[in-house]
Amino acid sequence: MNRPIGYRVRVRVRGELAPTWSGVFGDVALQPEPDGTTVIGGELGDQSAVHGLLDAIRDLGMSVISIEAAAIFTPPTDTGRTSRPPGTGPTALGAAREEGSP
Repeated sequence: MNRPIGYRVRVRVRGELAPTWSGVFGDVALQPEPDGTTVIGGELGDQSAVHGLLDAIRDLGMSVISIEAAAIFTPPTDTGRTSRPPGTGPTALGAAREEGSP
């Protein structure tokens, strides 16, 4: 399995935070919601950055309502194998030889 290249994080906290608070949390966005909560979210480089964000939220005494985090992986690379057109694999070739045998 590939190693993650980052993490997509969304943390919903109680209370509305002004966008000027984003500097406190690093390179994430703040989105005040109509229900009186704020979503702090963005892409972080590694797990230590995720923990750092959560530590900052805890240190400020904010109440966490929900946390969503998903690892971001690089797309799979081509393994170098080539695909064959239908009917040209080893099984199809063997069957054609058997049909042509006397």
